[in-house]
Amino acid sequence: MSEIKMKKTTKILTFFSNWGTIIVTGVLIVLFSLLMPTTFPTTNNFTTIFRSICIVSIVAMGMTFALAVNGIDISIGIAATFACTFFTIMVVWLEFPTLIAIPLTIIAVLFIGLCNAFLIVKLNVPPLLGTLAVSFIFEGVYLTIAGGGAVSETMQMPNGMRATGHIDDLFRLIGKEPWIFIITLCCIVFTYIFFEQTKHGRYMYIVGDNPTVARLSGINVGLYKTVAYMLCSIFGGIAGLVVCARTGGAQIGSGTGYLMPAIAATYIGVSFGGKNKANAFGTFFGAILVGLLDNGLTMGGVPYYSLNIVKGAVLAIAVSLNYMRRK
Repeated sequence: MSEIKMKKTTKILTFFSNWGTIIVTGVLIVLFSLLMPTTFPTTNNFTTIFRSICIVSIVAMGMTFALAVNGIDISIGIAATFACTFFTIMVVWLEFPTLIAIPLTIIAVLFIGLCNAFLIVKLNVPPLLGTLAVSFIFEGVYLTIAGGGAVSETMQMPNGMRATGHIDDLFRLIGKEPWIFIITLCCIVFTYIFFEQTKHGRYMYIVGDNPTVARLSGINVGLYKTVAYMLCSIFGGIAGLVVCARTGGAQIGSGTGYLMPAIAATYIGVSFGGKNKANAFGTFFGAILVGLLDNGLTMGGVPYYSLNIVKGAVLAIAVSLNYMRRK
C-alpha cells in the first residue's frame, strides 16, 4: 500500500510540475476575477495583458536559446536598449531610410552576441559573468553614442544642431496591435520550429545537457553556443525595435526592464509539458503568468515599486524547482 501511495504521490507531483504553469495561471484568473469582477475579466484588460507581455515574450524567446545551451544572457536587456537607441539615432539624427536602418540595427546588435560568445566559448568565462561584462560595455557604448541621454525627434543633438529626421508612421505600427501580436507570434513559431523540427535545435539541447557527449558525437559545441548567443541578441534587437515603435524614441534603459520578467518566464517554462528544458511554449506561458501577476496586482492596488518582490519570488521558486529536478 505504501508503494502504491508513493507512486500516486509521485504522479501527482509530476503532473503539477509539468502543468503547474497553466494551473497557476487559471487559478490567478479566477482569483483576480472574483476580487475585481468589474475590471479584471474584461476584453480590454485581457488585450492589455497580452500587449504588455509581447515584448517580454520576444526577449524571453531569445533567452530560451541561451538556456538551451545551459547558459544565460544578462546582456539581452542592454541589446534591446542598444537596438532602440541605434535605430533612433540612424533615423532621427542621420535620416537613414527605415528599411535600411532596421537591418543595420540587427547587424549591430549581432556584435553583442559575438562578444558574449567570444568570452564564453573562447575564453571559458562563465555565462553569467561574461554576459554581465558585455552588458556593462554596451551600456556605456549606447550612452556614449547618445550623449548620455534619451534620443527623440526634434531634439538638440550633441553637435548643437536640431534633429530633423522622423520615425516613419508605418514603422510605429509594429508597436501596436495587431502587428505587435503578429511579430510576437512569429518569434514564438520560429523558436518552436527551431527546437522541435530541426536537428540544430536538438543539437543545442545536447550541447546544453552534456557538452562532452556532444563533442564526442561530432557536434561543434563552440559553434552552437555561438549561434545561441547570436540568436539571443537578435531577439533582443527585435524587442528593441518594437520598444522604439511603441515609444517613438529611445529612453535610457528602455529595454533593461524586460530582463528579469524574461528570465522568470524562461525558467518557469522549463518544466512545461514535462520537457525539463527550455522550450517556446513553456516560455510563452511563463510570460503570460508573469504578465498576469503584474496586471492583477497593479489593478489590486499594489504599488509599482513592490511588484518586483513578487517577480523576484516567482523567479526564485522557478529556479529552485529547476535545480531541484536536476538533483
